[in-house]
Amino acid sequence: MTTRHTARTGLLGTLRGIKSSAKSISRKVAATVVAAATVCSIGMVGTGTAHAGNRDWLRPDNTGSCDWDPVGFWVQRCDVWSPAMGRNIPVQIQPAGRGGNAGLYLLDGMRATDYYNAWTHDANAPAAYVDHNITLVMPIGGAGSFYADWDAPANLSSMSSAPVIYKWETFLTSELPAYLQQHFGVDPHNNSIAGLSMGGTSAISLAGNHPDQFRQAMSWSGYLTTTMPGMQTLLRLALLDTGGFNVSAMYGILINPRRFHDDPFWATGGLRNTDVYISAATGLWGPQDAGIPTMQKINGSVLEALSLETTLVWEAKARAEGINVTNHYRPNGVHAWNQWNDELYLTRERVLNVMNAW
Repeated sequence: MTTRHTARTGLLGTLRGIKSSAKSISRKVAATVVAAATVCSIGMVGTGTAHAGNRDWLRPDNTGSCDWDPVGFWVQRCDVWSPAMGRNIPVQIQPAGRGGNAGLYLLDGMRATDYYNAWTHDANAPAAYVDHNITLVMPIGGAGSFYADWDAPANLSSMSSAPVIYKWETFLTSELPAYLQQHFGVDPHNNSIAGLSMGGTSAISLAGNHPDQFRQAMSWSGYLTTTMPGMQTLLRLALLDTGGFNVSAMYGILINPRRFHDDPFWATGGLRNTDVYISAATGLWGPQDAGIPTMQKINGSVLEALSLETTLVWEAKARAEGINVTNHYRPNGVHAWNQWNDELYLTRERVLNVMNAW
């Protein structure tokens, strides 16, 4: 449910194949050169100062060691083994500037790629937090998954011979935290989580279902009442369009308790001690949308209006239950990255204050 107006390039697709399990000496030399170039380039453009000790070395991962990511800003690309999904999950990680133990999980939208997390491509979260003492955690992949544990392979059998296994909740809340604690010093109980569109939905539901892990949750244009009438049909169409995915594989049957478990509408009880921020726009076109192609703006209007509707319903229930919520409703704007990049910077001070990560 994400409108992207940034063109995908063949170069980014090629990057996926760079990493190999055999870490040769020449590969290490190349990584050192990239790291040095990163430090120099950041210093030249004035976007941060290197913090020796926590950011200047590659952590171990399931292939041997992480790699320096081409995005720069001391971001490492790490392959983290997921027993639940039976494969390595790549994660882009920017270590905390001064060794702090707070983490910020940034979740992608419906059309997440297998090459990068969009917060490093369609926005530049590493630049936004380069001077701060919080570890950015940006998982790659999971298109159409809603970062949930699916009952069955996501793809229709006729679409592909390779099953797509989604166990994202298990990965994000059980498998990844241990890796982050061991190698990046992130406290499993000291995290913020945020996302756009699909990722906003998941940020609220994951925080509500795992309050011991997430102290803060932020949804930017998320869909916060996924079990409301009509949403199942919309999700079915969206998932088919995203990757030929079968919404029935997510829960099997509509009365499966996990369908309600993954709906933020039913997860409000776990947010009583959580800092919660929600945002959405009306879908009306504004000056900031001028550069978006017309058909994308039309689609983006519909998607954003739906986000606003579901968010308002969710907020009414949350407030009735005594949940303290901060909202930001924009008078115009479509479902697009210009809005989410603004939110990234608008909420930065809030994140740093709540997580004590300046």
